[in-house]
Amino acid sequence: MTPETPAWATANILGISIAVFFFVIIAEMLWARRRNNGAYEVKDTATSLVMGAVSLFTDAAYAGIHLAIILLVYDARLFDIGWTWWALILCFFAEDFVYYWGHRLSHEHRLWWASHVIHHSSQHFNGSTALRQSWTGLLGIGFFIRLPLFFIGFPPAMVFLFVVITAAYQLWVHTEAVKKIGPFEWILNTASHHRVHHATNPSYLDTNHGGFLIIWDRMFGTFAAERDDEPCRYGIVSNLGTFNLFRVALHEWAAIAKDVAGARSARDVIGFVFGPPGWSPDGSRQTSRSIKAQWARENETLVAAE
Repeated sequence: MTPETPAWATANILGISIAVFFFVIIAEMLWARRRNNGAYEVKDTATSLVMGAVSLFTDAAYAGIHLAIILLVYDARLFDIGWTWWALILCFFAEDFVYYWGHRLSHEHRLWWASHVIHHSSQHFNGSTALRQSWTGLLGIGFFIRLPLFFIGFPPAMVFLFVVITAAYQLWVHTEAVKKIGPFEWILNTASHHRVHHATNPSYLDTNHGGFLIIWDRMFGTFAAERDDEPCRYGIVSNLGTFNLFRVALHEWAAIAKDVAGARSARDVIGFVFGPPGWSPDGSRQTSRSIKAQWARENETLVAAE
């Protein structure tokens, strides 16, 4: 048995937010057109919207499997946590904390990056980018890393509430129209912080993984501030150069399969699947770490030359 869910917690927050967000996207399109800044491109925007629409169906297909696993874990819970004010506060921070780690691990390990890379594949950064979502979410780490919350005893509906709130909140941070918002930059994940997260500039790679809050990045050393002298370049390190939906959705899975098929040892297989994106047995490919290290060396050389 799960605790009775309050009526206010059953509102379709995400559905309402997405509906409202479409009007925000239109407003942003008009803003971008007036400034002639190229923030929107027809094929790119269409790709993002279709990717998002199909992800709703694929997520629905996984929902039954996910729910069965969640209820199984919840049945073995350590504590019976009800809908109290302190439980809501704890659940908010706990869900945001595991979101941070799930998001971070999705960048640091190729198996989970294969699902998440879709969200980063646009070379534009606007409202439609927020809707460019994976079709293979069942294989992502985001679901599994939340299971301890149910085992502790947070009611599934309470965890879902904050998952939805975080998802709805992140819709607005995908924009170039909002600059910095003062002291809130220290606590919240903002548009400025999330622009950095989507950037491929070496100094920005694999930073700002927060969902609602940015405090975890500050605590665990993955924070980078947006700099005026370093405009964000969006996309992935090796951009796709295509709007083919199946290529966008499955390109990294196909690359993993190709690498595994050509692997010469079990160690290589493990590296290709669980290593960082870009890992190779001989180190001939670039990972985020090697790109950042090379950038640091080049910067040191430039500074020394001055």
